[in-house]
Amino acid sequence: MAKGKNRMSNEINAGSMADIAFLLLIFFLVTTTIASDKGILNILPPKQDPNVPPPDIKVNERNIFNILINANDDLLVEGEYRRTPEGLDQDIKDFILNFGAPDEEAVALFNSLPASIQAKALRRPESSDNPGEAVISIKTNRGTSYELYLEVFDMAKKAYFEIYAERVGLSADEYRALTDDDEASKMLQDKGKAGIPMAISIAEPDKIGGN
Repeated sequence: MAKGKNRMSNEINAGSMADIAFLLLIFFLVTTTIASDKGILNILPPKQDPNVPPPDIKVNERNIFNILINANDDLLVEGEYRRTPEGLDQDIKDFILNFGAPDEEAVALFNSLPASIQAKALRRPESSDNPGEAVISIKTNRGTSYELYLEVFDMAKKAYFEIYAERVGLSADEYRALTDDDEASKMLQDKGKAGIPMAISIAEPDKIGGN
Protein backbone atom coordinates (compact mmCIF):
# COMPACT_ATOMS: atom_id res chain seq x y z
CA MET A 1 0.00 0.00 0.00
CA ALA A 2 2.82 2.34 0.84
CA LYS A 3 4.41 1.51 -2.47
CA GLY A 4 1.28 2.57 -4.35
CA LYS A 5 1.14 5.88 -2.52
CA ASN A 6 4.75 6.58 -3.41
CA ARG A 7 4.02 6.01 -7.10
CA MET A 8 1.17 8.52 -6.97
CA SER A 9 3.31 11.17 -5.33
CA ASN A 10 5.91 10.98 -8.13
CA GLU A 11 3.42 11.91 -10.85
CA ILE A 12 3.49 15.49 -12.22
CA ASN A 13 0.47 17.57 -11.37
CA ALA A 14 -0.61 19.03 -14.72
CA GLY A 15 -3.61 20.83 -13.33
CA SER A 16 -1.92 24.25 -13.37
CA MET A 17 -0.22 23.89 -16.79
CA ALA A 18 -3.18 25.44 -18.58
CA ASP A 19 -3.04 28.45 -16.24
CA ILE A 20 0.69 28.89 -16.86
CA ALA A 21 0.22 28.67 -20.64
CA PHE A 22 -2.59 31.21 -20.47
CA LEU A 23 -0.44 33.63 -18.45
CA LEU A 24 2.43 33.25 -20.94
CA LEU A 25 0.05 33.95 -23.81
CA ILE A 26 -1.16 37.13 -22.13
CA PHE A 27 2.45 38.17 -21.46
CA PHE A 28 3.48 37.84 -25.12
CA LEU A 29 0.32 39.58 -26.34
CA VAL A 30 1.01 42.55 -24.08
CA THR A 31 4.74 42.84 -24.72
CA THR A 32 4.94 42.04 -28.45
CA THR A 33 4.94 44.96 -30.89
CA ILE A 34 3.10 44.17 -34.09
CA ALA A 35 4.22 46.24 -37.07
CA SER A 36 1.35 47.64 -39.08
CA ASP A 37 1.52 48.62 -42.72
CA LYS A 38 0.47 52.28 -42.90
CA GLY A 39 0.52 52.35 -46.69
CA ILE A 40 1.44 55.52 -48.54
CA LEU A 41 1.23 58.58 -46.33
CA ASN A 42 -0.24 60.98 -48.83
CA ILE A 43 -2.95 63.60 -48.51
CA LEU A 44 -5.70 63.03 -51.04
CA PRO A 45 -7.94 65.81 -52.38
CA PRO A 46 -11.52 66.00 -51.08
CA LYS A 47 -14.20 64.12 -52.97
CA GLN A 48 -15.73 66.20 -55.72
CA ASP A 49 -19.45 66.91 -55.82
CA PRO A 50 -20.82 64.86 -58.76
CA ASN A 51 -23.26 67.67 -59.53
CA VAL A 52 -20.46 70.21 -59.97
CA PRO A 53 -18.33 69.91 -63.12
CA PRO A 54 -14.55 69.74 -62.50
CA PRO A 55 -12.65 72.99 -62.98
CA ASP A 56 -11.07 73.55 -66.37
CA ILE A 57 -7.37 73.63 -65.52
CA LYS A 58 -5.05 74.35 -68.41
CA VAL A 59 -1.42 73.43 -67.90
CA ASN A 60 1.21 74.17 -70.50
CA GLU A 61 2.65 70.87 -71.74
CA ARG A 62 6.21 71.92 -70.98
CA ASN A 63 5.27 72.31 -67.31
CA ILE A 64 4.42 68.58 -67.06
CA PHE A 65 7.20 66.05 -66.44
CA ASN A 66 5.72 62.85 -67.87
CA ILE A 67 6.66 59.46 -66.44
CA LEU A 68 5.01 56.42 -68.05
CA ILE A 69 5.50 52.86 -66.72
CA ASN A 70 4.36 49.96 -68.91
CA ALA A 71 3.38 46.38 -68.12
CA ASN A 72 7.01 45.23 -68.43
CA ASP A 73 8.14 47.84 -65.85
CA ASP A 74 9.92 49.81 -68.56
CA LEU A 75 9.81 53.59 -68.23
CA LEU A 76 9.22 56.34 -70.74
CA VAL A 77 10.47 59.56 -69.15
CA GLU A 78 9.76 62.68 -71.17
CA GLY A 79 9.64 60.52 -74.28
CA GLU A 80 12.95 58.79 -73.50
CA TYR A 81 13.05 55.02 -72.89
CA ARG A 82 14.60 53.82 -69.62
CA ARG A 83 14.98 50.30 -68.30
CA THR A 84 15.35 51.42 -64.66
CA PRO A 85 14.42 54.55 -62.68
CA GLU A 86 18.05 55.19 -61.73
CA GLY A 87 18.78 58.94 -61.57
CA LEU A 88 15.12 59.86 -61.96
CA ASP A 89 15.04 61.86 -58.71
CA GLN A 90 17.81 64.16 -59.99
CA ASP A 91 16.01 64.69 -63.31
CA ILE A 92 12.86 65.62 -61.40
CA LYS A 93 14.80 68.12 -59.27
CA ASP A 94 16.25 69.71 -62.41
CA PHE A 95 12.75 70.03 -63.84
CA ILE A 96 11.30 71.54 -60.66
CA LEU A 97 14.12 74.05 -60.28
CA ASN A 98 13.95 75.22 -63.88
CA PHE A 99 13.14 78.89 -64.50
CA GLY A 100 12.41 78.77 -68.23
CA ALA A 101 9.89 81.62 -68.24
CA PRO A 102 9.80 83.16 -64.75
CA ASP A 103 7.20 85.77 -63.93
CA GLU A 104 7.68 88.44 -61.27
CA GLU A 105 6.66 86.06 -58.49
CA ALA A 106 9.07 83.38 -59.73
CA VAL A 107 11.93 85.88 -59.84
CA ALA A 108 11.23 86.75 -56.20
CA LEU A 109 11.22 83.03 -55.40
CA PHE A 110 14.59 82.56 -57.10
CA ASN A 111 16.08 85.46 -55.14
CA SER A 112 14.82 83.92 -51.89
CA LEU A 113 16.60 80.62 -52.51
CA PRO A 114 20.00 79.95 -50.91
CA ALA A 115 23.04 80.27 -53.17
CA SER A 116 23.53 76.49 -53.23
CA ILE A 117 20.13 76.01 -54.87
CA GLN A 118 20.45 79.04 -57.15
CA ALA A 119 23.64 77.52 -58.55
CA LYS A 120 21.70 74.36 -59.53
CA ALA A 121 18.71 76.16 -61.01
CA LEU A 122 18.42 75.91 -64.80
CA ARG A 123 16.98 78.31 -67.37
CA ARG A 124 15.92 75.96 -70.17
CA PRO A 125 13.08 77.59 -72.13
CA GLU A 126 11.83 74.19 -73.36
CA SER A 127 11.36 72.95 -69.78
CA SER A 128 9.14 74.16 -66.92
CA ASP A 129 8.40 77.87 -66.59
CA ASN A 130 9.16 77.94 -62.85
CA PRO A 131 8.86 75.73 -59.74
CA GLY A 132 5.36 76.98 -59.02
CA GLU A 133 4.10 75.67 -62.37
CA ALA A 134 5.98 72.34 -62.45
CA VAL A 135 3.88 69.16 -62.28
CA ILE A 136 5.21 65.61 -62.03
CA SER A 137 2.85 63.19 -63.82
CA ILE A 138 3.11 59.45 -63.14
CA LYS A 139 1.03 57.09 -65.27
CA THR A 140 0.93 53.29 -65.20
CA ASN A 141 -1.13 50.49 -66.68
CA ARG A 142 -2.66 47.36 -65.22
CA GLY A 143 0.50 45.30 -65.65
CA THR A 144 2.82 47.72 -63.84
CA SER A 145 4.28 46.24 -60.66
CA TYR A 146 3.24 47.91 -57.45
CA GLU A 147 6.87 47.89 -56.25
CA LEU A 148 8.11 49.96 -59.20
CA TYR A 149 5.18 52.34 -58.94
CA LEU A 150 6.01 52.97 -55.27
CA GLU A 151 9.71 53.41 -56.08
CA VAL A 152 9.00 56.04 -58.75
CA PHE A 153 6.42 57.79 -56.55
CA ASP A 154 8.89 57.92 -53.66
CA MET A 155 11.64 59.27 -55.92
CA ALA A 156 9.35 62.13 -56.94
CA LYS A 157 8.63 62.94 -53.29
CA LYS A 158 12.33 62.59 -52.48
CA ALA A 159 13.18 65.24 -55.09
CA TYR A 160 10.82 67.73 -53.45
CA PHE A 161 11.95 66.92 -49.91
CA GLU A 162 15.61 67.38 -50.86
CA ILE A 163 14.82 70.84 -52.25
CA TYR A 164 12.79 71.80 -49.18
CA ALA A 165 15.47 70.48 -46.83
CA GLU A 166 18.37 72.26 -48.52
CA ARG A 167 16.36 75.47 -48.50
CA VAL A 168 16.18 75.44 -44.68
CA GLY A 169 19.62 73.91 -44.04
CA LEU A 170 18.50 70.37 -43.12
CA SER A 171 19.03 66.91 -44.54
CA ALA A 172 16.11 65.29 -46.37
CA ASP A 173 15.58 62.83 -43.50
CA GLU A 174 15.57 65.66 -40.95
CA TYR A 175 13.01 67.58 -42.99
CA ARG A 176 10.76 64.53 -43.36
CA ALA A 177 10.85 64.11 -39.58
CA LEU A 178 9.43 67.60 -38.97
CA THR A 179 5.91 67.69 -37.58
CA ASP A 180 3.19 70.24 -36.90
CA ASP A 181 3.50 69.65 -33.15
CA ASP A 182 5.58 72.73 -32.45
CA GLU A 183 5.74 76.15 -34.03
CA ALA A 184 9.46 76.00 -34.90
CA SER A 185 9.04 72.79 -36.94
CA LYS A 186 5.97 74.16 -38.70
CA MET A 187 7.85 77.32 -39.67
CA LEU A 188 10.66 75.25 -41.20
CA GLN A 189 8.14 73.16 -43.13
CA ASP A 190 6.37 76.22 -44.50
CA LYS A 191 9.63 77.97 -45.39
CA GLY A 192 10.86 74.94 -47.30
CA LYS A 193 7.65 74.59 -49.33
CA ALA A 194 6.94 78.29 -49.94
CA GLY A 195 6.41 78.87 -53.65
CA ILE A 196 7.31 75.25 -54.53
CA PRO A 197 4.17 73.11 -54.07
CA MET A 198 4.54 69.33 -54.21
CA ALA A 199 2.58 68.80 -57.43
CA ILE A 200 2.59 65.06 -58.18
CA SER A 201 -0.22 63.88 -60.45
CA ILE A 202 -1.19 60.18 -60.36
CA ALA A 203 -3.04 59.45 -63.59
CA GLU A 204 -5.60 56.63 -63.81
CA PRO A 205 -3.92 53.43 -65.09
CA ASP A 206 -4.43 52.42 -68.69
CA LYS A 207 -6.38 49.19 -69.26
CA ILE A 208 -3.38 47.60 -70.93
CA GLY A 209 -1.45 44.64 -69.62
CA GLY A 210 -2.24 42.52 -66.59
CA ASN A 211 -5.58 40.80 -66.12
